[in-house]
Amino acid sequence: MIAGGTVSGPLVGVSGIASHLPATVISNETVGAPLGLTSEWIEARTGIQERRIAEPSEAASDLAVPAAQRALARAGADAASVDLVIVVTATPDTPGSGTAALVATAVGATGAAAYDVSAPSTGFLYALVQAYAAVAAGTATRVLIVCSEVMSRITNWQDRDTCVLFGDGAAAAVIEGVAEGGMVGFELGSDGAGAEDVLVPAGGSRLPASESTIRQDLHAIQMNGAKIFRFSTRVTAESVRRVLERCRVSVEDVDLFIPHQSNRRIIDHTARDLAIPRERVVVNIDRCGNTSSASLPIALAEVAANRRLQPGHLLLLTAVGAGLTWGSVLLRWSGEKAS
Repeated sequence: MIAGGTVSGPLVGVSGIASHLPATVISNETVGAPLGLTSEWIEARTGIQERRIAEPSEAASDLAVPAAQRALARAGADAASVDLVIVVTATPDTPGSGTAALVATAVGATGAAAYDVSAPSTGFLYALVQAYAAVAAGTATRVLIVCSEVMSRITNWQDRDTCVLFGDGAAAAVIEGVAEGGMVGFELGSDGAGAEDVLVPAGGSRLPASESTIRQDLHAIQMNGAKIFRFSTRVTAESVRRVLERCRVSVEDVDLFIPHQSNRRIIDHTARDLAIPRERVVVNIDRCGNTSSASLPIALAEVAANRRLQPGHLLLLTAVGAGLTWGSVLLRWSGEKAS
């Protein structure tokens, strides 16, 4: 299933974006040594050199709050002015209750509606389209999106196929009306036929927690890496081409390509397929690992903080994730209000 379109009407964009990473850095040596994997082997297959890991006491909301506070500051916005808080996470503080309400209260957005989105890896793009729609329709003036993942809690550190990939982190963005730029077009898609290729098998209503599921490590993420690689490289390129064509934009018009930081080989393969020059591709997986839904906005926050973005720059954002889901967004950078 595919939904998408070009944007007309009110200009809605990002007025502030920021990230928050845990303090603890875990190297490839630390992850790989117990499994007989060298740092060079991990880096060659993933592009990762290190990742950040949350403290045992830190949950998704604990990473989300400082990211949200920084994003609001960069937007020059008071939390009380936020109408809607969307938290994207596959690792909520507790199952069955929203993390968004906790984050809204903690940052002072006490008058805001709040809900969670569960679309691992692609969730920032799903939330971005929802935020655009809310502001464009006039049902919200200012929306706070927060992507926060504690992937270390759902990682089996004895599974060499997955444990080398994931890290923890959070990023937040303020979405509101802008004077220039904003969202240009988007595509969101899903294919549930591939859901079993990447998932946490137990803990939901299909397979509730039990002694058996714990013994079998069914509460950790499992992935068919080969299938996900083939799906990601094919679907990402197809999605991007559709969005570019729909918006009547060429690859040459794109100033920065910011993909989900899933695997360096997937990023490089996609960039070559789309003929996007290396210098226009944003990559930080070497330092952060795959932080699921937080990875794309963390990368976007980094280039904003490093002054690589200028008002008017055309950004191409794309991601593929569990579900299976995917998305691509063309966004013309408006510039942060407080910068």
